[in-house]
Amino acid sequence: MHDFHFQNNELYCERLPVSDIARATGTPFYLYSYKTLTDHFQKIQNAFAAVAPVICFAMKANGNLAVLKALVNAGAGLDIVSGGELQKALKVQADPRKIVFASVGKTDEEIRAALRAGILFFNVESAAELDRINHIAKGENMSAPIAIRINPDVEATTHEFITTGTLKNKFGIDLTSARELLRKSGTLSHTRIIGLHIHIGSQIVTSEPFIKAITRMTNFIEELRAENIPIEYLDIGGGLGIIYKDEKPQTAQEFAEAVLPCLKKTGLKIVMEPGRFIAGNAGIFVTKVLYFKDNGYKKFLIVDGGMNDLIRPSFYGAYHEIVPVQGSQEPTVQLDVVGPICESGDFLGKARQLPMLAPGELLAVMSAGAYGFVMSSNYNARCRVPEIMVKGDQFAVVKERETFEDLIRGETIPEFL
Repeated sequence: MHDFHFQNNELYCERLPVSDIARATGTPFYLYSYKTLTDHFQKIQNAFAAVAPVICFAMKANGNLAVLKALVNAGAGLDIVSGGELQKALKVQADPRKIVFASVGKTDEEIRAALRAGILFFNVESAAELDRINHIAKGENMSAPIAIRINPDVEATTHEFITTGTLKNKFGIDLTSARELLRKSGTLSHTRIIGLHIHIGSQIVTSEPFIKAITRMTNFIEELRAENIPIEYLDIGGGLGIIYKDEKPQTAQEFAEAVLPCLKKTGLKIVMEPGRFIAGNAGIFVTKVLYFKDNGYKKFLIVDGGMNDLIRPSFYGAYHEIVPVQGSQEPTVQLDVVGPICESGDFLGKARQLPMLAPGELLAVMSAGAYGFVMSSNYNARCRVPEIMVKGDQFAVVKERETFEDLIRGETIPEFL
């Protein structure tokens, strides 16, 4: 569910026509619904109320400061994967005790900054990383809180690039190695292992992989207890899927009903890291038609937004619904919606049934609130687009459109040229 809807053949975001925003800001742009963001956070919070989890929004899905602030104000913590995300989290005044830090490649500077910030814990992905954090914490005369990221070797039915819970992936530590680390944890003078963490992938639409992974964790926790190895937290990660095309993902309530029995059995404090579930359907990408082209073999609608703005279709083969912002949806013609980038892989949608739109008319690429702007680039020397947030009948530009000066910032022509 989301707050993008049609009234009299006009697409609205909450109570504002999207076309009005386009006239005011130009195209292309990302548009976020405040209500959808906060509603989806509250749905997870309500569904899991029985275990009162710390819900840490996965910043990698959408790192805009306004998005983060809206969620922090609603009570969210943040799941970070870099020093830059840590700085953003602190900028929006997130409670450091609700910040968890993942990433297989944390640098010394990132570890030091997170220690000083007082985060809830590091999700540690290797024995080498654990040793490094211990060394840095010793230098800071601090004790680092640690959750061991377990790779439960559970296959999630999703795209291979976003499956993270099998042993062929780079993430986490296998159960045997994790057990040895936990047994030796007392030899590390400046870390304390307080939790276990799993994250098996993204855009997972059924509960079975989660149940399998969490069950393996509950069994593992019982084994640790038998050895008097205490654990305080279980972080079950994120990965809840959303509707892009014809998926039938579980609701937050259905997911909760499926996994709560296992979570309650652990008796541990629960942490969750949803990203896409909260932000995915809270945003759209708006682009303008430039040209129609028919080469006798295929028809194309060429728009001003491209793969540098929204890379998911090109990178993952991802499907996003594409709809006209104004006018009737009929009659339609089959065509590819493509951008201006000099790559054959530059498309937003293939073989779509759309009306014959004229240059200047607008299209909305739906479900673009997660892994949209955050994955955009300046490829082809294109300035990144603005991000806009709507709340009720108000909108604000929450990230300005880049300029040429932004594009060349930091570049110099040396004197020898």
